Amino acid sequence: MNKKLLVIDDEQIVLDSVKRILSKESYNLTLTTKSREGLKLALSEDFDLILTDIKMPEIGGMRVLRDIKREKPETPVVILTGYATVQSAVGAMKLGASDYLEKPFLPDVLLRTIEKVISKNADNDPEPQGMIHHEEILKILDRTDKDNDFVANLFYYGSEALEEYNLTSAEKLAILTGDIKWLEQNIGELKPAHKRWLEQRLSAEIW
Repeated sequence: MNKKLLVIDDEQIVLDSVKRILSKESYNLTLTTKSREGLKLALSEDFDLILTDIKMPEIGGMRVLRDIKREKPETPVVILTGYATVQSAVGAMKLGASDYLEKPFLPDVLLRTIEKVISKNADNDPEPQGMIHHEEILKILDRTDKDNDFVANLFYYGSEALEEYNLTSAEKLAILTGDIKWLEQNIGELKPAHKRWLEQRLSAEIW
């Protein structure tokens, strides 16, 4: 059976490039420039691999990654990134992404990456997506209310700013994407001070 790939990127030229490169390969492609539509497709259908841009106008790639890994942790995600967001893409790999591709990419690099990720994914068990470290998360939220330097590091360094804490990728993604709903489902109602950073995160597009 042909492998099913979903590609989400707000630049049509990127989708055209992927389609051209993979047109002679045995892949079943679904392409979209709209990240909301792409996320909906990712959650409602089964794909062998999803490629998503990291910076998009509707929903950022980190949220796309978060929701896919939470609902379908067995589905590998590859981040597409421009030069300016390579650091964020590398950080995304620490948060559950299988790999990243810097745009513009060479045809053989795209093909090798897809083949490698699909093959590797077949041998790996998905990371648990539930909340485990409740106390650690509350410590972080307490710190965001008191430590401006820590908040700045969260904005600009993402997952690297959380290295000292014992958290899963899912927990880090929830904090870095301002996922108040999921956190409150697992911890209970958050204090206004705890929500402050998360609401700032929701209003920002710095990945």
